[in-house]
Amino acid sequence: MVNTRSQTKMAENADLLFLLSEMKKSMAKGQEEIKKGQEGMRKVQEEMRKGQEEMKNQIQSHVESEVGEIKDHFNSCIERIEEDVQSLKREIGEVNSEVERKIEEVEDKTNGQISDIRRTTVFKTQFDVVSSANEWNNRVKVSQFVASLRGSAVEVLQGIPSDKLTDLTTIENALEARFGDSHLTQFYRTELKTRRQKPGESLQVLAADVERLMTLAYAKCPQDVRDSLAGQYFVDAIREEDTQYATRLMDAKDLKSALTYSMKYKAAKTVSKTSRNVRSIEIEDGTGKEKDEKFDCLLKTLEKLLNNHIAGKKNTP
Repeated sequence: MVNTRSQTKMAENADLLFLLSEMKKSMAKGQEEIKKGQEGMRKVQEEMRKGQEEMKNQIQSHVESEVGEIKDHFNSCIERIEEDVQSLKREIGEVNSEVERKIEEVEDKTNGQISDIRRTTVFKTQFDVVSSANEWNNRVKVSQFVASLRGSAVEVLQGIPSDKLTDLTTIENALEARFGDSHLTQFYRTELKTRRQKPGESLQVLAADVERLMTLAYAKCPQDVRDSLAGQYFVDAIREEDTQYATRLMDAKDLKSALTYSMKYKAAKTVSKTSRNVRSIEIEDGTGKEKDEKFDCLLKTLEKLLNNHIAGKKNTP
């Protein structure tokens, strides 16, 4: 009965050993499968990494290609825009040159017409004075007047009937129609309103030009009205604000009074400015002298201290 128990126990141990052996085999097989699985995972990961790297390179290459094409297109657009801008600048320059040329032509033509008008006006005034002084009759006036005409003024005679060439009034009317300044009244008035003192232009020259424009713009106005208007236009034309302001406060009645006061004000301002500069120089001189005196005093004090120090050393045994 003892043997039976021993045999039973041995059988059980054998079974356990078999189970352990089987378990070890299963575990070894499982570990091998795990290793194979891990190896497979590493291969998959490597393939994925290679695929990602390849895809990254492809994307980068594609992006670089696209960027390069965009840059080329952008540079091409910029070049075309620059060419268009340069072409537009050339066209604008050509247009500006043409406009300036046209303006110069118009100005030259206008200035020539105004010059002819002024010469004709001056000539008629001179002729009236000479004819009155010599007491010429109408026949002599006509002959002298016609003989005195020059240039384009002589061409006016071609449009007058032969039976009217002895009529001074007819000749004067024809000249007035051709060279008269009645149609330029508004032009002179505009020029008078916009007249401003130029840099370096004296008040006397400004006043003379204002008076000239007043004569042309308001020839038919009474003298006192012209004098009053001339004074106002003169004040408006003064360049310096303080001089203009002071002259305006003076409320001058005519051009002469406005000119006199403005010149006095400007002279007084110049004298005051000079006086301030002189006082400034005097103050600077006085300050300099005071500084020199302080320096001399300090120098003497230092010299005295140095002498006392030397004397003290000599007296020391």
